[in-house]
Amino acid sequence: MSNGNDKGIAPNAKRLLWAGFMAILAAGIGFAIRGAIFSDWVEKFNFTGLEVGLINGAGFTGFCFGIIVGGVIVDKVGYGKLVAAAFAFHVLSAFVTFGATDGMATKTAFVYLWAGTFLFAVANGTLEAVANPLVATLFPNNRTHYLNILHASWPAGMVLGGLIHTALGENMNLGWKLQLGCFLVPAVVYGVMFLGQSFPKSEASQKGLKLGEMLKDVGVIGAAVMGLFLFLFFKDGLGPLLAGFTGNEAVFKGTTWLYTSMAIGVGVWFAFSGASRWSVGAPLLCVLFIVHALVGAVELGTDGWIQNIEGAILTPVEATRLFIFTSALMFALRFCGHFIEHKLGLKPVGILLCCAALACVGLILVSGVTTFSGALLALTVYAIGKTFFWPTMLAVASDRFPRCGAVAISIMGGIGMMSAGLVGSPGLGYAKDRFAGQELAKANPQAYAEYQSATPSQWLVFTEVKGIDGQKLEAAKKVAEAQRTPVQKAVVEADVQGARLTLKADSFIPATMALIYLLVLLYFKSIGGYKPVRIEGSGH
Repeated sequence: MSNGNDKGIAPNAKRLLWAGFMAILAAGIGFAIRGAIFSDWVEKFNFTGLEVGLINGAGFTGFCFGIIVGGVIVDKVGYGKLVAAAFAFHVLSAFVTFGATDGMATKTAFVYLWAGTFLFAVANGTLEAVANPLVATLFPNNRTHYLNILHASWPAGMVLGGLIHTALGENMNLGWKLQLGCFLVPAVVYGVMFLGQSFPKSEASQKGLKLGEMLKDVGVIGAAVMGLFLFLFFKDGLGPLLAGFTGNEAVFKGTTWLYTSMAIGVGVWFAFSGASRWSVGAPLLCVLFIVHALVGAVELGTDGWIQNIEGAILTPVEATRLFIFTSALMFALRFCGHFIEHKLGLKPVGILLCCAALACVGLILVSGVTTFSGALLALTVYAIGKTFFWPTMLAVASDRFPRCGAVAISIMGGIGMMSAGLVGSPGLGYAKDRFAGQELAKANPQAYAEYQSATPSQWLVFTEVKGIDGQKLEAAKKVAEAQRTPVQKAVVEADVQGARLTLKADSFIPATMALIYLLVLLYFKSIGGYKPVRIEGSGH
């Protein structure tokens, strides 16, 4: 089809593209505003860095359930029903989140905010289970370009979310609930745009492939990656929520819950492996799953914390402005995917390798900034690096594994979000607690004894630590620098140093990704180069 690159394979291709754009835009707005109001939640409910990280992480783990379940059933139930379900989840998430009120106990508020954020993420995941395979199907000859356009809506949403926070929060001093509720506006718009539309079937569905056939490339090894992250979700994600809800920490932090979580992970592995008829799976797809877990950790996990971390190094207002700028830069760059791939001749894996290298350098630079202009330059490098990760990874999976239909890219997106929620976000929260506490204990033991958090932080296999008490830290920050006591100065400085060390630790993730992309690039070179695969007999 000569004009397939521009018009797609259906007459309503562009409307569906922009409907998907608005859906992800709503997710981006909610994500950005939530990142900007972390300090409000810390001040009102006295959360630790780990608790804030777990709440933010629920915004990713819930996404995983929405996109994987949606990706498996989308060809059976239809796109329209999934869109309606997503809209209902979006509305319900707002009601649950707004149940957290001033003066509420810390653990109770944690449950409301975690559950509301989780439901919001389920809605977002369900929508991407629609949008990603839909755009990949509509534009089979130029997937990298149009998937980047679709996901330009994410940074666009972060720009709008940042502007909403600046206007309503910083300038008008309105409450966090009013700010967060603004995501419902684009939610209504995407509902109207999807309403009454006809949808094409994926290439795999057109060929009549059953779910078992679609899962063959996922196989036993791909299912193992899924099972691992489901185990971590129940152990480290759902466990703290249930402990807070029931007040029975011994049960949900003990060996019984550990074994229960392991059984669930093994059960998921067994179910997907069996559905694939115990196919080993494609090693390359398994590698893509693993590296996309790193993408989720470094891109979305860092995005969720970057305003908070930069706000410690500079000021919250400067951090918000930088966040808006870098998001706007990402938005513009994602429209350049076609130029980079076809005019500059850089294939998708080459794009990913360059991005990983830039993201690593960018994070190292950001960790050392002392001025707004320096931060602007460092974050520009980081933003360019992270721009093409997510959509280009989806394009590679769609190009190389068309037999999987919507399933492979839905699983990939789910793993990325699950990693962001279980590794990236709480990992950075734990790192900030650990490094800030260590710096304060080293510089001023007396101040650490006074300002250490009453609630310890413990993440994965890392040792338990006590960071800086969130409410006491925020109170010290509000004192003018010239009027701070020596103890307050030591506390604020320890927080800054903790933020710097957290970003340096974060830079190891894109460094690892760069090595993996280099190996994948060499693999494609050994087999004659990167080429999209078509299901035998496909007319595209």
